[in-house]
Amino acid sequence: MASPIRLSVLDQSPVVTGSTPAQTLANSLDLAQHVDALGYTRLWYSEHHAMDLLACTAPEILITRAATFTKQIRVGSGGVMLPHYASLKVAEVFRTLEAMFPGRIDLGIGRAPGGGQLEAYALKRDREAPSRDDFPQQLAELRAFLDNSRWDNYRDARGPHPFSKIRVMPSAETTPRVWLLGSSMWSSVTAAQEGLPYAFAHFFSGQGTREAITHYQRSFVPSAELQKPEAMIAIGAIVAPTQEEADHLHASVRLLQRRIRQDDRRPVATPEEALRELNVPPAVPRQPWPVLAGAIDQPETEYPRYVVGTPAKVRDELLRIARELELRELIVNTITHSHEARKRSYSLLAEAFEL
Repeated sequence: MASPIRLSVLDQSPVVTGSTPAQTLANSLDLAQHVDALGYTRLWYSEHHAMDLLACTAPEILITRAATFTKQIRVGSGGVMLPHYASLKVAEVFRTLEAMFPGRIDLGIGRAPGGGQLEAYALKRDREAPSRDDFPQQLAELRAFLDNSRWDNYRDARGPHPFSKIRVMPSAETTPRVWLLGSSMWSSVTAAQEGLPYAFAHFFSGQGTREAITHYQRSFVPSAELQKPEAMIAIGAIVAPTQEEADHLHASVRLLQRRIRQDDRRPVATPEEALRELNVPPAVPRQPWPVLAGAIDQPETEYPRYVVGTPAKVRDELLRIARELELRELIVNTITHSHEARKRSYSLLAEAFEL
């Protein structure tokens, strides 16, 4: 019996203690080939900066490697943090990827910095200009650079938009599929208004998940790219043969969440180290890290951010969440200290869903 929902993978390229960022990137490529063979729908790479914890700072490079060594899985960004870049350059990069791997490229777009305030300033396009949020303009330009016909929407009494004269290369018969990512009502409202597919980062912040998804589905305005709403949530999952082992592996993530609250970006600890540290009361945070505020030890809301357990338990819980939110796809984020345990988790999940 085929799975009633599609399953996808979000890989943040987590660095673990005792390993190196280079080995982590090699593991990401190994995982890409693994989940491709298992039948997952898409594989996305995140963008984070200046963290010992996460090795993926340039998702477009990992996309290229993963797409080269896989056969059918869609590969994309989860996502590109658009405020750091010129929309034209992002369009050129992802047009190149689409020309190389036709029909397999997703361009997930976010507006968070993907790092702390200092990193955001270092990445700023114009450090002399006052801070401003021009994300809506960037998004409109990006979509028009990917589909030149959209420039007609910006024609006024003075004539066509000057950027409409730009020929974005390489040209191809297909274009990368744009998704809007977020963890707030702003992203939900924008995705619905723009007629874009929408991915909510539930594993990052469980606050307001139902509200964001429901608003998007009910307020969706059809577009040339998408006639009906298409939403998914990114959710954490750890699957193991027994509940005890799954809980043991999950200790690494529980500590990771506490450390982030302390602005501690160290690599992923072993479960044994994590359990020892979790038994010690945490220190008072020096200063909360705003960009990852959603990742701190917050109380669980309606749905868990990480579903942990045996294949049957995790399958049933994910199906319940998907059914209640009327979702046809979930993108699963799994972090364990052991690379083999992470691969096994995705294997057990695929088997449980009969992918």
